Amino acid sequence: MAEAYIIDAVRTPRGIGKPGKGALSHLHPQHLAATVLKALKDRNHLDTADVDDIVWSTSTQKGKQGGDLGRMAALAAGYDTKASGVTLDRFCGGGITSVNMAAASIMSGMEDLVIAGGTEMMSYTTQVGAEEANAGIKPMGMGSGNLALDALHPQSHQGVCGDAIAAKEGISREAVDALALESQRKAKRAIDENRFAKSVVPVMNEDGSVALDREEFPRPETTAEGLAGLKASFGAMADFDLGGGVTFKKQIQRVYPYLEFEGVHHAGNSSGVVDGAAALLLASKDYAEAHGLKPRARIVAYANIGDCPTLMLNAPVAAAKKVLAKAGLTKDDIDVYEINEAFAVVAEKFIRDLDLDRDKVNINGGAMALGHPIGATGSILIGTALDELERSGGRYALITMCTAGGMAPAIIIERI
Repeated sequence: MAEAYIIDAVRTPRGIGKPGKGALSHLHPQHLAATVLKALKDRNHLDTADVDDIVWSTSTQKGKQGGDLGRMAALAAGYDTKASGVTLDRFCGGGITSVNMAAASIMSGMEDLVIAGGTEMMSYTTQVGAEEANAGIKPMGMGSGNLALDALHPQSHQGVCGDAIAAKEGISREAVDALALESQRKAKRAIDENRFAKSVVPVMNEDGSVALDREEFPRPETTAEGLAGLKASFGAMADFDLGGGVTFKKQIQRVYPYLEFEGVHHAGNSSGVVDGAAALLLASKDYAEAHGLKPRARIVAYANIGDCPTLMLNAPVAAAKKVLAKAGLTKDDIDVYEINEAFAVVAEKFIRDLDLDRDKVNINGGAMALGHPIGATGSILIGTALDELERSGGRYALITMCTAGGMAPAIIIERI
């Protein structure tokens, strides 16, 4: 099997994902994607006619985020028309999956130079109604028409799932708040020490002025007392009547009938709503050597797995075990773990279940401090892990994240 190398990784800063308030919110999603694609082209002196494909991730592919951003952003970035593009959706996990699929095409020997990445403008997608955003999807357990699936796999709200998992695992409000505070501390340290400088490229306005050149979401002033004073966000949502007396809480209790739970998650210990994009350049060994491209890492293994769709957020542990087995490694071989902080309980459970050294996990903060631009986050995390391997001299990094539908992709990279 051919080797797939990561040559470079770039991303935008993450802007607050509120219409009219975030520094990027006035821009088109294609503009963000074109920004990182142009940066890869310029930084690596690419002949873009050689790009075999661009595999892109966007979760809400509606309106401005429809129309195959992978291809259209490449054209906007000045790429040769020979560089094709495709856009995929694995909910939150698409940014890892785009890299995995790009790597697979190179490892198969069919392609030599592929770009992977993702974009999500949450300042835009929060304006897209839930019914429109989920067009074509009938949530199981809410009138799907399939009685067997309705009975076995009813769906719930992600935030409510986070609260239910915390109760099921005995994870307290104090524990999730403590992890959120630590995420803010780590992010502040990373920013103060310029740990993101190698990957972050500024986003420019159409007139050439700077739209954003730094992280906009972090709240370094966060305190334990401030977090403790925040009201849980999903208590009312858990009891919201979906029709016929069915609530999100009752959906969970159909599968876990004895599970009682209260809210522990809030804005401070959940992932931030932001805008952002990221891209990675992958190449075969032969292409890299022939064109003077210096590899920064190689793809060791990748994996996908599904888990209980009712609780939805628990698949990263199984994905990590699966990808470690594929790589022939143990958890102690990994120097850097990136587990997306969709909700604090996801990362906390991951650390506890795998009995990890906390100093190896989300070393430079996570989505609670920096934000989670859905379809782009996985690609951001791979670049962040690579930068940290190079900074610290580590060898292996494992990156994974939960996605809607109860899934998780995972990848292991090795620093060169």
